[in-house]
Amino acid sequence: MSLFYTELDRARVEVRAIEKMGRHAVDSNMLFIDGLADPEQDRIGAEGDGFRMILHGFNPERILIGAEAVGIGRAALRKAASYANERSVFGRRIAQNQAIQHPLANCWMQLEAAHLMALKAAALYDAGEECGLEANSGKYLAAEAAIEACEVAVFTLGGMDYSAEYHVERYLRESFIPRIVPVTRHMVLNFVAEKALGLPRSY
Repeated sequence: MSLFYTELDRARVEVRAIEKMGRHAVDSNMLFIDGLADPEQDRIGAEGDGFRMILHGFNPERILIGAEAVGIGRAALRKAASYANERSVFGRRIAQNQAIQHPLANCWMQLEAAHLMALKAAALYDAGEECGLEANSGKYLAAEAAIEACEVAVFTLGGMDYSAEYHVERYLRESFIPRIVPVTRHMVLNFVAEKALGLPRSY
């Protein structure tokens, strides 16, 4: 496999947009390539070296997705905490209720722990050291923490949770992406089981 960066010839490449439930800031597309010429000067690196170069980008991609997940979770918590501090029921702010406080506090701690693992992975990567376990773990922990935080934020808003006004419904939709890409949570668990614990490969 070799990598190329060549001109997008619309006569040879058809681009079809993929409709999505979220992540509208970034296009997703299907490409249909038929007879596209790829001159040698457009090749990146040596011939046959493409897959190795793609692998080199996997760890920083996981670190990036982990950081993104932490950001989504934090945004959801800010909205939920702000709403809880403003919303009063029976003459009392709902933020005073432990049933509201405790889930939000738990999510804050989970996000902070995931952030630390993502930072550890980033520091190892920047130092040129092996960081596969940390990058995968940071991505996994952050994705799980983000989904939990967004779900708790939705529940905190009660009847307003589906309202686009507060954005928590959008945050919940966006939080699914870090769990799915660039590798599923199950594959991360497989990797950690094998590499960190010395368990036999299961797939």
